[in-house]
Amino acid sequence: MKIHKEGRRILFVTLLVLLALNLLLSRYNGPNVAFNRIFAGVSVVVFLALLQFFRSPFRRLLTHEDLLLAPADGKVVVIEEVYEPEFFEDARRQISVFMSPINVHITRNPVSGIVKYFKYHPGQYLVAWHPKSSTQNERTTVVVESDAGPLVLFRQIAGAMARRIVWYVNEGDEVSQGEEFGFIKFGSRVDIFVPLDAEIKVELGQKVKGGETVLCQLKG
Repeated sequence: MKIHKEGRRILFVTLLVLLALNLLLSRYNGPNVAFNRIFAGVSVVVFLALLQFFRSPFRRLLTHEDLLLAPADGKVVVIEEVYEPEFFEDARRQISVFMSPINVHITRNPVSGIVKYFKYHPGQYLVAWHPKSSTQNERTTVVVESDAGPLVLFRQIAGAMARRIVWYVNEGDEVSQGEEFGFIKFGSRVDIFVPLDAEIKVELGQKVKGGETVLCQLKG
């Protein structure tokens, strides 16, 4: 397992701060041994929590042009027909994956193809499962013309804890299924919008893995 590049600086700074605080307590709060030990234990827990959040585990990626893969680790919280107003302006099937703070927060391309549209939206930080988070929270929207033919829209959405969305794609880029297209720090969700005739392969409440779990099959 590797540490993702988005976490290396945060982990380094956190380690320095925690070490400095523990050294200061050891020097100036020596008589209070019990407190110093508790603080040291909490420091270890905090650092390990950050370490697991920014982990980048090896994935055996499944690739096929007509299969749409989960863009992130998490749980399927929405499967429904909706009106998509930003790009398609018509009815689509929405699949949403919620990422808790213990999930890997790397976001991956669900399909291979060409990026036809990209836009970053600043916004609020409602909890990620809030119905309005898809249109009011900080988010990015990516539309890819898949190798199978259909256009697929996917959206990174910041949650209540998330305060930064990172993306690695722009309009005109050629993207490969399963490769990273971004990272969301500290809690979030990803919405995917596919044609109504796509065959859904997951169920509500199902846990999925980015780059491995098949969400649906596209009709070419």
